[in-house]
Amino acid sequence: MFIRIGYEITIASEANPVLILALSPHSSFSGRIVGSSDVRADPSAPLETFLDPFGNRLTRLRAPAGRLTFWSDCIVEVDGEPDVFDWTAQQHDVGDLPPETLQFLTPSRYCDSDVLAPEALRLFGESEPGWARVQAICNHVHNHVTFGYGFGRPTKTASDVQREKTGVCRDFAHLAVAFCRAMNIPARYASGYLGDIGVPPSGPGDFCAWFEAFLGGRWYTFDARYNKPRIGRVLMVRGRDAADAAMITSFGAYHLKAFRVWTDEAPGGCDDEALEGLLQVRPESEALTLAPTD
Repeated sequence: MFIRIGYEITIASEANPVLILALSPHSSFSGRIVGSSDVRADPSAPLETFLDPFGNRLTRLRAPAGRLTFWSDCIVEVDGEPDVFDWTAQQHDVGDLPPETLQFLTPSRYCDSDVLAPEALRLFGESEPGWARVQAICNHVHNHVTFGYGFGRPTKTASDVQREKTGVCRDFAHLAVAFCRAMNIPARYASGYLGDIGVPPSGPGDFCAWFEAFLGGRWYTFDARYNKPRIGRVLMVRGRDAADAAMITSFGAYHLKAFRVWTDEAPGGCDDEALEGLLQVRPESEALTLAPTD
């Protein structure tokens, strides 16, 4: 399956802020890419790319004063299969976990699992360890939290989400991650592209957050917001929580002026030349209103 992914993000600034952008497919992405998945800037600006400790492909630049647009547009090939589901995947004893997973057991900036530990034990203490327990956590978060863009804020923690019962997709992920960690299941935050492939249209495109849990010797994808296996995820970033995977980290002020994302299935059976021809015209995706535009 081929999926066309991309974005246009316009900002305005006065003081030449330094920006770190997490806007590229993750370094673990092994599928074919037609075109370039790199961040591009208009007007042109020097861009430095590097990998962080989580394997995220980051881009650093000093934004010129005035308006600046970041953009990318490419076609990626994925297997077209839904997220893997394995009800038999077992929970590990903490003493048997691989050392690299242990950092995903402890509280982090937005996933205050220590605060939620008593609630986690009350809600999930009687659930069967393993996949059934993670699914019980997803069911709770999916049914307990109401989604809405107006419910998001940069300081919102998992315990805030549990108490307020509202949030955006990253809040669903944070709450599920925190509950998993409170039940001794390594869990990490993830974000990327997820289009409406195989499901009814859901409105303007956006990046999406989900999470990964370590069971049965490997990491599995879970999504507490949608709570069903989905087709066509393209991972961009992962980390302990959104603090490790912010779309834009700014050292200086800027104003978001426009934001649009596209994640659309591309025709199958095309060769690279035909696919590159599709990229000659930017898709007319609907903009997501996150800030006033002018």
